[in-house]
Amino acid sequence: MSEALWSWSAHRLAAAIRGGAVSAREAVAASLDRAQAVNPALNAVVDLLADEALAAAQSADAARRRGDALGPLHGVPVTVKVNVDMAGRATTNGVVAFKDNLAAEDSPVVANLRRAGAVIIGRTNTPAFSVRWFTENDLHGRTLNPWSRDHTPGGSSGGASSAVAAGIGAIAHGNDLAGSVRYPAYCTGVCGLRPSFGRVPAFLPSAKDERPMSMAMMSVQGPLAREVADLRLALAAMSAGDPRDPWWVPAPLTGPALPRPLRVAMTVNCQGSPADPAVVAAVRQAGAWLADAGYAVEEVEPPSLAEAHELWKLIGNDEARKFMWPAIEQFGDEGVRRSFGWMLADSPVLDHREHLLAFAKRSTLVRRWQLFLERYPLVLGPVSGEPPFPWGWDVDSEAAMARVLRAQESQFAVPVLGLPALSVPTGLAGALPMGVQLIGPRFREDLLLDAAEAIESRCPPLTPIDPR
Repeated sequence: MSEALWSWSAHRLAAAIRGGAVSAREAVAASLDRAQAVNPALNAVVDLLADEALAAAQSADAARRRGDALGPLHGVPVTVKVNVDMAGRATTNGVVAFKDNLAAEDSPVVANLRRAGAVIIGRTNTPAFSVRWFTENDLHGRTLNPWSRDHTPGGSSGGASSAVAAGIGAIAHGNDLAGSVRYPAYCTGVCGLRPSFGRVPAFLPSAKDERPMSMAMMSVQGPLAREVADLRLALAAMSAGDPRDPWWVPAPLTGPALPRPLRVAMTVNCQGSPADPAVVAAVRQAGAWLADAGYAVEEVEPPSLAEAHELWKLIGNDEARKFMWPAIEQFGDEGVRRSFGWMLADSPVLDHREHLLAFAKRSTLVRRWQLFLERYPLVLGPVSGEPPFPWGWDVDSEAAMARVLRAQESQFAVPVLGLPALSVPTGLAGALPMGVQLIGPRFREDLLLDAAEAIESRCPPLTPIDPR
């Protein structure tokens, strides 16, 4: 056992714990020790659950000794985000006014992780109200990227990405409304999966009201991990059904075989023009790796990502202006008020007819994409049109925020379409991680995971990493 346990993958740890080579307590204690060593430099985990985690690990070891049936993540240390309910802990969502909002019960994704045997060792940071690509807030402070103190770890799952990249837990839970799993994974050199809408059950028991329609349809729960195999394991655990989510679909995790070679549509564009040269190089390199693995890669544009991005702004921002902005104005910190205010200013106010027409346009776009994905079951392209942003771009000026929004085109587009997408590293661009995004048909996460593993086999994991 030459490698420290905290650096092991989730699937390796799960197998070792199940076989008795390693105890759950040893695995959890190693992750807690790693958190004590590196979290002060990162501020990724803002609610460390050391006593609870060690007690859960002891129970996991006792269950194995008794011969109980063990879940796929039995004894594996994981983290969850502070914007989902975990019984007995505060669902702060990075907001000072919510610091005492104790949850009475677990959200479905937390319950599913526990049911799979995972041991929750801590809760990770998010920007206030979880609506920035930079993770900082007045309650918990700023989370740093372990690769660079000067660059964002992404958002809103920046605490999750920083933690898993630095070896604090083998799997991190995140959620994604406009890139909040995929972008943090991209910024920190880990893998992030945004599942299809309806794949992983979601519900916030502590919420006073139901989410508006577009938020309910576009926000999903998903995992971040250092290896693609761990995303596969985490998805299986997270996706168990829960009657509290009326949109959950009991779709199989593996779909029918498709004709080979599988066709991949590759695009290097963002906003109709080539992305940053480092991003373009990463996409082309990933395309070459996929071709070498037997995929038929063609440089062809998918249906308009720009149209889907604009539709997110129409639907998402219109509802956010009505349902989220009053709370952000009242309780948000200066950063989120400035950033989100500029984001809303970039979108028109819709009347009722215009709002309904926007939803009708969504059906048109989804249809176009479904027909395209019949011919090209995978789309390969940028996660972001630019390398990871330096700190403060979304609050420095309205022009800088506009640049952030332009770069995130594909991140906005995918939630509108309800499709799964995966961010996978491709190496370094200078001193920072670089990666690509894969998009696939609804409920075909298996195709994304297979392709991501083909890329990963050519570019081994970049993490865990010590903070720099």
